[in-house]
Amino acid sequence: MTSLSDFLFIAFPYIAVVVCIVGSIYRYKSNSFKYSSLSSQFLEGKTIFWGIVPFHFGILLLFLGHLFVFLFPEKVLELNSDPMRLILHEGIGFTFGISALLGLTVLFIRRITNDRLKMVTNRMDIVIVLILLLQIFLGCWIALGYRWGSSWFAADLSPYLWSLVTFSPSIEAVSAMPVVIKLHIVGAFTILLLIPFTRLVHFLVAPFHYIFRQYQVVMWNWDKDRVRKPETAWQATRPKNN
Repeated sequence: MTSLSDFLFIAFPYIAVVVCIVGSIYRYKSNSFKYSSLSSQFLEGKTIFWGIVPFHFGILLLFLGHLFVFLFPEKVLELNSDPMRLILHEGIGFTFGISALLGLTVLFIRRITNDRLKMVTNRMDIVIVLILLLQIFLGCWIALGYRWGSSWFAADLSPYLWSLVTFSPSIEAVSAMPVVIKLHIVGAFTILLLIPFTRLVHFLVAPFHYIFRQYQVVMWNWDKDRVRKPETAWQATRPKNN
């Protein structure tokens, strides 16, 4: 069991990180046009809202919450010393977990039942969604069955993750955890490993710079009746790519 734990919690995390970085760079260099989520909204837009909004809000807040506990474990333990703050913290996390789970379930059902979407769905689309569903389900299970996760995450998992960052792995605490928590940890690194091979790669090129840039003023100086007339084959200025 020791050798298996060494592989899952020492070797596998490093393999996942290296594959993610190298694979993402290679994919961007070799095929940057597919470096996106390959949106299917134009193919079916009736149910996507009920899946994509709760899933993205839920998964984003969960990611930021996990990241905060990882980066500031002492602060989290200090905040959780107040029982009311601890209960509120756990309740908010579980709520966003359910939101992400329900949203992704809607997206998965939409993808496997809509004929138009099935035509643009490959095996990795199905695989990554199933892994994400399992990962979120395990997270909700842990939140209910192993209470006060933010505190033991800060006390046990954050030191383990930091030991990986400093290349001095210490897995004693992780090895003693219940199986469901171990599966959740391995699932997180599996998702990281698969990022370059799936639609998840799109978050690496998210246009966050639009939030901070100056507004772009667009002025229409052309005669719209002249630019595009129904009876003519071309507009006033012929497109350069034709």
